[in-house]
Amino acid sequence: VQLQAFGGGLVQPGGSLRLSCAASGIIFSINDMGWYRQAPGKQRELVAGITAGGSTNYLDSVKGRFTISRDNAKNTVHLQMNTLKPEDTAVYYCNADIRPRAHAYPSVYWGQGTQVTVSS
Repeated sequence: VQLQAFGGGLVQPGGSLRLSCAASGIIFSINDMGWYRQAPGKQRELVAGITAGGSTNYLDSVKGRFTISRDNAKNTVHLQMNTLKPEDTAVYYCNADIRPRAHAYPSVYWGQGTQVTVSS
């Protein structure tokens, strides 16, 4: 199983970016999916999470600006980021709780990280 994230880049304050993450390989089901971020010198933090049923949760500082969504048919998760601020600058990682086979235990997989830089 692999997770591949893409969509990061450089954007001005107030701008928008959309991150996407696709899971591939042998996958029976995916439970929770999420986006984390890690800024230099800081701990990795959960930005947004989404359950298989579509329930979401967000870091307080991104509520109202970021939206997480998923496409269960395509094993993808997205993060729409609007009104970006310099403090959103970080490497963003996707993760997913994946059951590779029907009778296997689920495991958490991580994407490779994509850089988001918000600067004028």
